[in-house]
Amino acid sequence: MEGTLFSIIPPIIAILMVILTRRVLLSLGVGILSAALLLTNFSGENTFWTIFGAFKAIFISDGALNTWNVYILLFLIILGIVTALISISGGSRAFGQWAEKRVKTRAGAQFTAALLGVLIFIDDYFNALAVGQVSRPITDRQRVSRAKLAYIIDSTSAPVCVISPISSWGAYIIAMIGTILATHGVTEYTPLSAFVAMIPMNYYVLAALLLVFATAYFNINLGSMKVHEERAIKTGEVVDPSKEPLGDVKEDLPTSDKGTVANLVWPIVSLIVGTVGAFLWTGYTAIEVGAAVDIFAIFENTDVSASLLYGGLFGLAVTFILYFSKGISASYLPKGILEGIKSMLPAIYILMLAWVIVDLIGQLETGEYLASLVERSNLNVAFLPVILFLLGSAMAFATGTSWGTFGIMLPIAGEITAATDINLLLPAMAAVLAGAVLGDHCSPISDTTILSSTGAGSHHIDHVMTQLPYALVGGGIGAIGYLILGLTGSAILGFIAVILILGAFVFFYVSRNNKLIRN
Repeated sequence: MEGTLFSIIPPIIAILMVILTRRVLLSLGVGILSAALLLTNFSGENTFWTIFGAFKAIFISDGALNTWNVYILLFLIILGIVTALISISGGSRAFGQWAEKRVKTRAGAQFTAALLGVLIFIDDYFNALAVGQVSRPITDRQRVSRAKLAYIIDSTSAPVCVISPISSWGAYIIAMIGTILATHGVTEYTPLSAFVAMIPMNYYVLAALLLVFATAYFNINLGSMKVHEERAIKTGEVVDPSKEPLGDVKEDLPTSDKGTVANLVWPIVSLIVGTVGAFLWTGYTAIEVGAAVDIFAIFENTDVSASLLYGGLFGLAVTFILYFSKGISASYLPKGILEGIKSMLPAIYILMLAWVIVDLIGQLETGEYLASLVERSNLNVAFLPVILFLLGSAMAFATGTSWGTFGIMLPIAGEITAATDINLLLPAMAAVLAGAVLGDHCSPISDTTILSSTGAGSHHIDHVMTQLPYALVGGGIGAIGYLILGLTGSAILGFIAVILILGAFVFFYVSRNNKLIRN
C-alpha cells in the first residue's frame, strides 16, 4: 500500500470527517486506524502494535527521548500555567483596561495582532502562542471573534517565518537550498542570496499577508467568519458558547485588584527574550569547531524545541516572581497551575493525534506518491511553477506538515528544472514554499493550525473553517501569479498580477458590501 494511490486515503478520511462531523479527536482517530490497517494489510494485531509504536514515537524515538515533541508539549503546559497566573495576578484585566484607552476600534485591535504577528518572526510556534497571549485581551475588549484572531495569527506566523532568513524556517530552507544549488552546479547564487531572491516570488505568502491587513481595515468577513463576527459584535461572545475553545482557562479564577500591566507585559517579554536568547545559545554551541560563525549559521544549528522550553521556563520564573511581589495569596497557586495545565490539554490531545497520523502517513509514503505524479508527467515547462504550487499545497494539506513538504518537494523541483529549464529553479522552489504554506493553512491536522487555535483561544474547527475561504482566495491569486510567471518567464509580471488581482478582490468586496448595507 506504501507509495500508491491507497496512501492518500487516510488523510482524506480524517480531513473529510473533521469537516463533516466537527469532531477532531474522533476524525483523527479514524484516520490513524485506517492508516495502520493499510500499513499492516488489515492485520488486527499488527494494526494495534503499529498504532502503539506511533504513539510511543511521540516520546521515544531511536531509543532516546524525542526531545522535539516532549519539549513542545512541556512548553504548552508552561504557557498554560503562565496564562493562568497572569489572570490571577490581575495582569490580563489591567492590560485590557490599558489597551481599551489606546486601541479604541475593532480595526485597531486586529491591526495590533497582525503587526505583532509580523514582528515576532523568529518561529511559527512561538509566534502563534505569544501573539495570542498579548492580543486576546485587546481583541476581546473590541468584540473581535476568536476565530478572526486565530485567522490573523495563522496567516501571519508561517508566512512571515517562511520569508524571514533569520528564523527557524529560514535557516532550514537556506540549508536545503545550499544542497540543491551544489547538486546542480548552480554558482551564480549563494544559498542566502537565492533565498532573498525568492521572497518576491512567494506569491501566496505575500497575498496572505496583505489580505490579513485588508481584512482588518475593511472588515472583510468571508464564509462562516461573518457568523462569528456578528455574534461577537451583538452579544460580546467571542467564541461559540456551545463549543470548547483551545488554550482558554475554563474555570473562573480569582483575580487580584493589585495587578498592573507589568504583570502581563513582563512575562511575555521574558518569554520572548528567553526564547530568542536560547535560540542564539543553542545555535552557537552546536556550530562545529573551526566553522564560520554568523547569524545564519547560528539559526541553521539552533534547537527550536529546546529553545522554546528554556524560554518558557524563564518566562515562568519571571511570572512567579511578579506573582509573589504583588502579595497575592499562595493558596491560589495550586488552582492556577492546575487550571493552566487543564486549559492546554485539549490542544495537547489534538496535537498528539496529529503527530501520530503524520507519522503513519509518512510510513505510507503519501508525500512521495504525490511527488511522483509530477515526476512521471510529461508537462509543459511553462506550467511547472503553478503545478508545483498546487502539488505542494495538496501535499501539505494531506500530510499536515510544511517542513515535510519542503523536504520532499524542493529537491524534486531542483531535479525537474535541471532537466528542463534551470532558469526556473528559483521560481519553482518559491512555488513549493508558497504551496506548502497554503496547504498548511487549510489542513486541520497541521500543528501550526492547531497552535494558532490554541494561541487565539478559538475552537479548532471553527478556525479551520473560517480561515479556509481566505486561504483559498490567496491560493487562487497565487496560482494565477505562478501561471503568468511560467508563461511569460517574468517574476515581476507575476508579482504585479498578484497585487492587482488582490486589490481588485478587495475593491469589489468592499463595493458589494457597501451596496448591501445601503439596500
